[in-house]
Amino acid sequence: MSAIPTARIGRAALRGARSWPRKTPALTKVVENDGPFAVDLAHFQPLGSWSQEKLNESRSNTPFMLTWAPGAARHKAPVITHGEGVYLFDERGNKYLDWTSQAVCANLGHSIPESIVSAAAEQMRTLPFVYGGVGVTEIRVRMNQLMSEILPGDLRAAVYPSSGAEANEAGIMMARRFTGRNKIMSWYRSYHGATGNALSATGDFRRWYGGEQNSGFVKAFNPFPLFFEHAGGSEEERVQQALNMLEEQILNEGPETIASIMMESIVGAGGCLIFPEAYMQGIRAICDTYGILLHFDEVMVGFGRTGKLFGFQHYEGVMPDIVTGAKGISGAAIPLSVTACNKEIMDYFEDKPLGYGSTYQAHPVAMACAYENVKFLLKEDVIGHVQRLSPIFEAEMDRLAQKHPCVKQYRAVGLFGCLDVHQADGSNPKIQHVAPHEAFLRYKEAFSANGLAGLHRYPHIHCAPPLIIKEDELLDGFARLDNTLFTLDDALGFSEQPMSSAG
Repeated sequence: MSAIPTARIGRAALRGARSWPRKTPALTKVVENDGPFAVDLAHFQPLGSWSQEKLNESRSNTPFMLTWAPGAARHKAPVITHGEGVYLFDERGNKYLDWTSQAVCANLGHSIPESIVSAAAEQMRTLPFVYGGVGVTEIRVRMNQLMSEILPGDLRAAVYPSSGAEANEAGIMMARRFTGRNKIMSWYRSYHGATGNALSATGDFRRWYGGEQNSGFVKAFNPFPLFFEHAGGSEEERVQQALNMLEEQILNEGPETIASIMMESIVGAGGCLIFPEAYMQGIRAICDTYGILLHFDEVMVGFGRTGKLFGFQHYEGVMPDIVTGAKGISGAAIPLSVTACNKEIMDYFEDKPLGYGSTYQAHPVAMACAYENVKFLLKEDVIGHVQRLSPIFEAEMDRLAQKHPCVKQYRAVGLFGCLDVHQADGSNPKIQHVAPHEAFLRYKEAFSANGLAGLHRYPHIHCAPPLIIKEDELLDGFARLDNTLFTLDDALGFSEQPMSSAG
């Protein structure tokens, strides 16, 4: 029998939790990042001097992404060279009537008042930028006063981000910080922007791209579900059912966990959904009962689109706690948005930070542009102009709905409207997760061929021309859309016989 060794060769192990030596990976893919570069001398030629061939070559050799469309779609997009009034012109000289004010934002069309151009240029010459944490500019003080004067009740403008999504981010942070609660309730039929929290508050298909990673967002059905009706033989009964459903969901979520109900006062991309007044009054009452803030997203419909300065003014007695706006605040000439709140919330943050920030918040050049834009809306009575055209707009919407069998129904308010398309069997032709079919592609081609430009959210057909459109231009636009809808009637297999719109 061999002897048991009394010692091992080498150092004895120690008691402890020491780390192991390890080398991190070495860089093997070395790429030159500071070498010489070549700049095309054509960059130093004035804008408008590149040929169509040069432009096509550039967007082929140096590709860029689009947002809600595949990148390859850039090859078919027309090169827009200039605009005039409600019209746009492409590189081939084709003239298009802007039927949706781009993304429902170019509210003054494409020949903006000289006062806006001059104000932006002068601000750029005298003081192009001041960071909000370093100083305050005269234009910010002026714009803030003007906004607080035109906002109803005790609403006051608070911050001025650059986009509607950013304004909603600020509104969400404001609600959470003020209430100490986390949850935000919003509708499935909604869009609030493509940034983190704004996208999580969004209900339509675009939230799927972000993977819905943010917690604290709860979706609810509004009074306009796609595939069922709220019970009741009258609007009053259906509204009560919708409010009962909402309140039950709030009670199950825990009212003390909900910071705000966030909603578009009139749903925009989801189809110009105008809520029953009693429903909006009921939501305000529910919020008051449970200490929940009411946040209206006015990004698309604010600043005159609906014939009111703000969409929520169509609902008697309903005042939000937080309001966000963008698009129409500057007529899309320069990016700017606004987040406003009531006096109680404003006072709460007097001795504490909001907890939201942006480098370009209250950018002086953008503020100068918006300041003149809002003054133009007031001085030239643009909202009165919208109100005068509104009956003609609705009559034309009704005419198309009655004439074209592909149209199930329509909605309209001010210069904002939507036609809903259905198939010959009455079904919905485009559910969110299904790609558009051939009928829609034929419709898009006809839309352009008839001299119309705009966004498409099939099966909704949005009608939202610039607010400065003249009556003859408005009628011309509807005539062009009328011709376009014959293509859709045919593509969906309807007979040529007109039918009445369904309710």
